[in-house]
Amino acid sequence: MRDHQSRARTVRSSRPAVAVPLAHLHLLTHRNHHYNQAYKIPFIMSESTNIAAGMDIDEAAIDEGLYSRQLYVLGHEAMKRMAVSNVLIVGLQGLGAEIAKNIALAGVKSVTIFDPEPVTIQDLSSQFFLREEDIGKPRAEATLPRLAELNAYVPVRNLPGVAGQEVTVDLIQGFQVVVLCGASHQKQLEINDWTHQHGVHFIAAETRGLFGSVFNDFGPKFTCVDPTGEQALTGMIVSVAKDGEGLVTCLDETRHGLEDGDFVTFAEVQGMTELNGCEPRKVTVKGPYTFTIGDTSNLGTYKSGGIFTQVKMPKIIDFKSLRESLKSPELFVTDFAKFDRPTTLHAGFQALSEFRSQHKRFPRPRNTEDAAAILSLAKNIDAEINENILTELAYQATGDLSPVVAVIGGFVAQEVLKACSAKFHPMVQHLYFDSLESLPAILPSEQDCQPIGSRYDGQIAVLGKDLQEKIANHRQFLVGAGAIGCEMLKNWSMIGLGSGPRGVIHVTDLDTIEKSNLNRQFLFRSKDLGKFKAEVAAVAVSEMNPHLSSKILAKQEPVGPATEGNYLSFSQISLVTYLAPGVYNAEFFQGIDGVTNALDNVKARLYMDQRCVFYKKPLLESGTLGTKGNTQVVVPNLTESYASSQDPPEKETPSCTVKSFPNAINHTIEWSRKQFENLFIKPPQAVNAYLSEPNYLETTLKYSGSSKDQIEQIVSYLVTDKPLTFEECIVWARLQFERDYNNEIRQLLFSLPKDAVTTSGQPFWSGPKRAPDPLVFNSSDPTHLQYIIAAANLHAFNYGLRGETDSAIFRKVADSVIVPEFMPRSGVKIQVNENEPVSSANDGVDGDLDDVVSKLPSPSSLAGYRLTPVEFEKDDDTNHHIDFITAASNLRATNYKIEIADRHTTKQIAGKIIPAIATTTSLVTGLVCLELYKIIDGKTKLEDYKNGFVNLALPFFGFSEPIAAAKNKYGSTEWTLWDRFEFVNDPTLNDIVSWFRSNHNLEITMVSQGVSMLWSSFIGKKKSEERLPMKFSKLVEFVSKKAIPPHVKHLVVEVMVSDEDGEDVEVPFLVVQI
Repeated sequence: MRDHQSRARTVRSSRPAVAVPLAHLHLLTHRNHHYNQAYKIPFIMSESTNIAAGMDIDEAAIDEGLYSRQLYVLGHEAMKRMAVSNVLIVGLQGLGAEIAKNIALAGVKSVTIFDPEPVTIQDLSSQFFLREEDIGKPRAEATLPRLAELNAYVPVRNLPGVAGQEVTVDLIQGFQVVVLCGASHQKQLEINDWTHQHGVHFIAAETRGLFGSVFNDFGPKFTCVDPTGEQALTGMIVSVAKDGEGLVTCLDETRHGLEDGDFVTFAEVQGMTELNGCEPRKVTVKGPYTFTIGDTSNLGTYKSGGIFTQVKMPKIIDFKSLRESLKSPELFVTDFAKFDRPTTLHAGFQALSEFRSQHKRFPRPRNTEDAAAILSLAKNIDAEINENILTELAYQATGDLSPVVAVIGGFVAQEVLKACSAKFHPMVQHLYFDSLESLPAILPSEQDCQPIGSRYDGQIAVLGKDLQEKIANHRQFLVGAGAIGCEMLKNWSMIGLGSGPRGVIHVTDLDTIEKSNLNRQFLFRSKDLGKFKAEVAAVAVSEMNPHLSSKILAKQEPVGPATEGNYLSFSQISLVTYLAPGVYNAEFFQGIDGVTNALDNVKARLYMDQRCVFYKKPLLESGTLGTKGNTQVVVPNLTESYASSQDPPEKETPSCTVKSFPNAINHTIEWSRKQFENLFIKPPQAVNAYLSEPNYLETTLKYSGSSKDQIEQIVSYLVTDKPLTFEECIVWARLQFERDYNNEIRQLLFSLPKDAVTTSGQPFWSGPKRAPDPLVFNSSDPTHLQYIIAAANLHAFNYGLRGETDSAIFRKVADSVIVPEFMPRSGVKIQVNENEPVSSANDGVDGDLDDVVSKLPSPSSLAGYRLTPVEFEKDDDTNHHIDFITAASNLRATNYKIEIADRHTTKQIAGKIIPAIATTTSLVTGLVCLELYKIIDGKTKLEDYKNGFVNLALPFFGFSEPIAAAKNKYGSTEWTLWDRFEFVNDPTLNDIVSWFRSNHNLEITMVSQGVSMLWSSFIGKKKSEERLPMKFSKLVEFVSKKAIPPHVKHLVVEVMVSDEDGEDVEVPFLVVQI
């Protein structure tokens, strides 16, 4: 699950993942909502009356440009339900701010905040909307302006109050969701009693140092319309038994993927037609290609065909009130290695609240007296508590850590969205989280954790001053400033990473800011569109924490071979020599302590992994895919690297299926994407190459396997079909429609008639092969006309002609086109499967290539003339790109009687858009930063670290130890990917050969550097005598016939060796200093 199809990745672990049983959830009925949508004008309010009742502002439509990536996670219906939900957040320290940020970005109807308490210096430990100049102001009032900037469609309001005033029932009326952050248990009970009775969704959450707690109550009958959010499964069937069980057998190309208890319906079944459009039938899985659907004995007899489609069934969940749940809690487990902790923490958080009520404060950091009081209170609730865990909870009660806030805040925000939208399964009902393994290996003393009047006091209370100093002087390289990068920098600014005299943060990203980024990359605003991400992000977090001013160095240079320099190396992907004076050279890596990836593609991830292995730097890796996220920590000399495990390659659709036998909308979208390239990109590029490259024609005729096709295409675009007016572009589009949706289909059916049979006598057009029908152009059909409009405008763009959008003009011109009569050709070969050769457009057509070439004008007669190839851009709704692909795909789908897809769906598939939502990004980044604490502390045990996988839709948390680096062996010496042999002072080749022989009793049989084989045991005595005495740098220059650039300081070398028995032995690579 990687590269552009996904940023989330399956992380292997040294312990098997534990399947999490979903809590025993019952069902519920969701209140009807009016499908109003979010408000379009920024709105900031502060009024003394109950303002919730006036929240009835509507919006005409969801802004797909802003919300596109999130829409692929939630869908339109869920967002419509969110857009009528008013959310109240009580408590605006770090956790409340994190939740508010995520739900404002998501697009609820309104966010109202309540916290009249004055800002303190300690609030700056995690509250990223506050600044030092806000100290003394009411928290909500100080937070509101920056929160309101995030999303112009979401009004943000301050519910006014005075310091010391707590929220009351009369203040929460009129809201659909109420979130209490850091409230006492007594206040939670008071508010929840009312919300449970009145059908208002309620969430209570708090963080205490490395601990977090969440409670959900969405009412006694809450309807979850889509528990998983996964795309409904579908597949072709080949038989249905007519009996009491109704065994369905699927086509054996793909496993059905269904589970017991799923529901399905059917379409296109012949014979047993009663199944078509039937009420959902419950499935019992019998095998990977079979399942039963219950009694079919009274239905018709199955003949052929059919498609099953999974039906998502609503689920009713019965939530208890907090008062009832405290006595018999339903606990959600976040880490199965800590299976017993939730019960202890359930009592512990109640004890903390009681202590706070009695003493008007929380326990002091690492104070044994206060901790003993907490234990005593907790034992009154549960005598079986884990005292060590509760002691730490007491020690950390005043702690405020941004990474934990990010984890709990991201999770709670997604729960808020579930409450608003009924999309995804809510958490039932109590969550307790901790990351005690992030504590320093040497625990701080009570004195070391005392507040010093610093913005980092919340962190010092947990980790101590010594680790805080290490954090401040840490030097980290962030690769990527997108969604994960922004969240990472926010967390780093809060914890003070790199803020000390020796600290620094490097961040690089070559991308500029686009509108769709604003929905989840929260450091950016509309005014930043077009600017470099790294530069804007660096400025934004320096404003959050002025201690980072001049400490964040923003770059636009991408990581890669072209920017590394300093050495000649072999790539782990391919043996290629790189020569570059680089930005990210040896000196750069020597000046950093670690690397954090915030990337969206595998190639760059693998490259950075390779660099970190070479320079022995820790690497923090993470990714997201919608509600799914993963984290991986790579520690030198301890864990495997990112590249050590590879995800399986994604299955590709056979070219013959796409070209002639599509059976799913994905196939027609892929076909239309190729048509886009074949009509508007490749031909103009070929024309320009012909006009500008002197030997283009000769090279094409000599090397291309389809030279005639290519040259005919150039003749068409440059001579025979070259338009001079826009009307001629419309004519071209109309003829292209005829060719693709009528003529080509008629030709296919001529070559393979609908009654064709296979060599075994079976009907050819059966199973996955759907017999198509040609389309007859109808300008009154919106899809037909949309194709003409988009194709004509794109063709005009190629030629620099002005476009048009008036549909009347297109209809008039298209209807007047005289379409030549088409006669199917005999002898045209159709590629039926992948093993057959690909058919050519000119199969069965005789013709003289010289005649075609003679029609080409000489390049000199068109000096300076060029066409403009289209550059595909999915996020510009005015450029006709997605319009063309949608229309072309849906016309093709209509040919083959495949259900068409809307523009939104087509855009995701054609543009390979990765679904993304701010909640997952926030949580995953928090998990990464909890691992960063460990790296900075210098932990050396594998069990100290955790790889993580989450799915907020289910919800699910899974943690495991990283996998240890695999051990290899030569002789009695063990080694891992982190080992290498290092040679200094530019030794001779003979020095290296002798060293291996005398130190390891190994004989070198071959030496290579980059693409050059420098020496081998079989090159001959004369060459050996010549090369063995050479200094290594001279040997490389001698063999490669290239000078080593002055900036290169070392060479990376591979050797093949054999032991004393003559057996080949694998050894680490060599680094030769020159």
